[in-house]
Amino acid sequence: MLYWLAHALEPKLRLLNVFSYITLRALLATMTALVVALAIGPAMIRRLSLRQIGQVVRDDGPQSHLKKAGTPTMGGALILVAILLATLLWADLSNRFVWLALAVMSGGGAVGFYDDYLKLVVGNSRGLAPRWKYFWQSVIGLTAAVVLYHLARGPSETSFYVPFFKNIVLPLGEGGFVLIAYLMIVGMSNAVNLTDGLDGLAIMPAVMVAAGLAVFAYVSGNALFAEYLQVPAVRGAGELMIYCGAMAGAGLGFLWFNSYPAQVFMGDIGALALGAGLGFVAVVVRQEVVALVMGGIFVLETASVMLQVASFKLTGRRIFRMAPIHHHFELKGWAEPKVIVRFWIISLLLVLAGLTTLKLR
Repeated sequence: MLYWLAHALEPKLRLLNVFSYITLRALLATMTALVVALAIGPAMIRRLSLRQIGQVVRDDGPQSHLKKAGTPTMGGALILVAILLATLLWADLSNRFVWLALAVMSGGGAVGFYDDYLKLVVGNSRGLAPRWKYFWQSVIGLTAAVVLYHLARGPSETSFYVPFFKNIVLPLGEGGFVLIAYLMIVGMSNAVNLTDGLDGLAIMPAVMVAAGLAVFAYVSGNALFAEYLQVPAVRGAGELMIYCGAMAGAGLGFLWFNSYPAQVFMGDIGALALGAGLGFVAVVVRQEVVALVMGGIFVLETASVMLQVASFKLTGRRIFRMAPIHHHFELKGWAEPKVIVRFWIISLLLVLAGLTTLKLR
């Protein structure tokens, strides 16, 4: 909105030309989302507390988590409001990727909201049945994938790129592209949700991955930079830098209240939405492999659950003391803040490793 206003007034006030720069608007979106999250956070937490929408803690989990029972949950709504407002204020709303990103994120948030609502308000401990949760996630992922394929303006937007190798490009037909995009969006959505088990554990890696993807979005959207760095040029992808900036700012604002000991938890409404949004951006900029590297913490958490389930079904034995793997380290005696910070450090290293692929090709 403000981008359009600045563009309309630019002939009369040349100073407004600065708002044509994506980098400036991305920084402004980051700050806007951060301020919005900090401003509305206390009121939202009070409202959730008054409605007694609090966390239910598993009896078979780490005993240190029992004290978290009743902590306000569904705080992910705070993140979504901040992202939506900042993106709508600073992004070019004629850009197709912006609206698709917001739609995918909102769709994931809607599925997560209903799941949280059933668990925390209705009192259904199972929440939304897994098959229905996966069904609606699949609808969102498949719809986004098909729309992206048919809106593509060239083979660079639908091919598969292997990092570190500038000449390995695999053309994908509609089936291949849709499958990869679907797996990326739905998989990342569930991976972030699995990681969201400790105070601030999921949100900070999400912030860092969003920042890393913002760099790829900017480079992909700039034909000169894309050619120089040998990354796929995707016309219009640069505007997703504003969306990623808003995600990073909103995440930092949420972390203010979610850091140990947490005043509020994200809930599925936030985790499913953030993961779907990150997966969508990775697909648009054609950096699925790099996104999996940068989001390695999410991949590790998901893999630990899959291995635990497979091992128990096949052998009757567990690989980890408890899955996801962050609980394994807790049960080994690591204090919760130590697990969180160490996972953050690993996440930072992985994001930096992903960014190196910009030059090492």
